[in-house]
Amino acid sequence: MSYLPCVEVENNPGAPVTASVIWLHGLGADGHDFAPLVPELHLPESLSIRFIFPHAPQIPVTVNGGYIMPAWYDILEMSLDRKVDELQLTASAQAVHELIKRELERGVANERIILAGFSQGGAVVYQAGYTFDQSLGGLLVLSSYFATSNGIVINEANKNTPILIQHGTHDPIVAPVLGERAFQFVKNFNANVNYETYAMEHTLCSEQVMSISRWLQERLIK
Repeated sequence: MSYLPCVEVENNPGAPVTASVIWLHGLGADGHDFAPLVPELHLPESLSIRFIFPHAPQIPVTVNGGYIMPAWYDILEMSLDRKVDELQLTASAQAVHELIKRELERGVANERIILAGFSQGGAVVYQAGYTFDQSLGGLLVLSSYFATSNGIVINEANKNTPILIQHGTHDPIVAPVLGERAFQFVKNFNANVNYETYAMEHTLCSEQVMSISRWLQERLIK
């Protein structure tokens, strides 16, 4: 089996891993982008999490003049509704499914696997999380949008999976209304969804990181 190349970081090195977080970066970044965040989460020693940060493939991106860069899928138009290559997006989601299966083979229970994604990565998390056939521990979507909401077939196993959506109120890259639309769509069938906003642009802030830490602990400390 060929997997996406990844950066792996454990918050409690040496302890047996009991949970996994697969965290997808945004357009033009790579798996190293969020790896330094792990110590900033200040997770308790009682949690032993393997953080997996995959690298997206290098592909031409239409809205960037066809420039080749790390991307989970091509963006064809930068309109508010975004025109994207859904075949590439679903292929990336399938690659995430393979990473989930690898964690299952490594002994992590499905309910203790969480998907996280920023911007483009968040759009892939929506698709991957809601189409996986075993229940997951949660979905964390940052500064993103639900690109495949019109055609997705949601698997019953993850219909009510807990999800935290966070978005910046001054985001010039992914308009806040897109995060709100995703929230409203998910809320129609999933009561376990929370939506948080922060006075920031297309980035993360310290208050948000603290909230992510609390949410992860709520999901994983039993």
